[in-house]
Amino acid sequence: MAAHVFTVRASSWAGLFDCAHRWEAEHLLGIRKPAGMRALLGTAVHAGTAIFDQGRVDGSGVTADEAAGAVVDTLRNPEFDVDRTQDGLSLTESERIGLTAHTLYCTRISPQFTFLGVENKLDPLEIECSNKLTVILTGTMDRARAAKTEDGPVIADVKTGTRVIEDGRASTRGRAAQVGTYQLMYEQTERVSTAGGQILALSTTSKPAAAVSNVFDARRVMVGTEQEPGLIEHAAAMFKTGLFPPNPSSPLCSPKYCSRWNTCLFRER
Repeated sequence: MAAHVFTVRASSWAGLFDCAHRWEAEHLLGIRKPAGMRALLGTAVHAGTAIFDQGRVDGSGVTADEAAGAVVDTLRNPEFDVDRTQDGLSLTESERIGLTAHTLYCTRISPQFTFLGVENKLDPLEIECSNKLTVILTGTMDRARAAKTEDGPVIADVKTGTRVIEDGRASTRGRAAQVGTYQLMYEQTERVSTAGGQILALSTTSKPAAAVSNVFDARRVMVGTEQEPGLIEHAAAMFKTGLFPPNPSSPLCSPKYCSRWNTCLFRER
């Protein structure tokens, strides 16, 4: 029997545990939908803040205003398909929100950290699911930075959206799969132990806000304990069986987010 190798972007890993059925359609079957304006807004904010932080790392002295150009350029010239009618957000309003969030990040969040790297390219992480099946996680820490702390590097992941801040605090709910994957891949690449993960949250509502979470052990969720299997083992079972279970209670279960919506047996009708 021939060996099967699945190559998966690390940044998509969290979606596998939200709705595996939707994830399979997008990342294994290649069924995709155009992104909405809010997704594009998040990409734009990440582009600007990454340039600013990289300037701090390499000492080039890029200012917040200079880095803000990437926010506007990304919104006006996206590198992926965008449905600009989605989300009811105009380009003008997107630019206002994006530039405000970018400024909040550069003035309030970034100065709290000494970054070791920004969106590092990571060595592939191989997950052996059986003798004949391997999943290889590849890519970069698309929206994350490695921050220096007394206890070791922390994977600081920038999150944008309308629900990333709850009661004034950066939400870590549902973040462990992606951040934990970055922790594992960073440890393998740099040959160091990480101290945990952290969420750098930028709310992109009409009134942008910023918040930083406590450091949390996202890696543990991925690898599990002696008593309980981690998400890696659960993922391996999906790939071995070819069964990617649906989650009709997912907040992303809608025609807006799911490319499988029209043919999905499990969605609410």
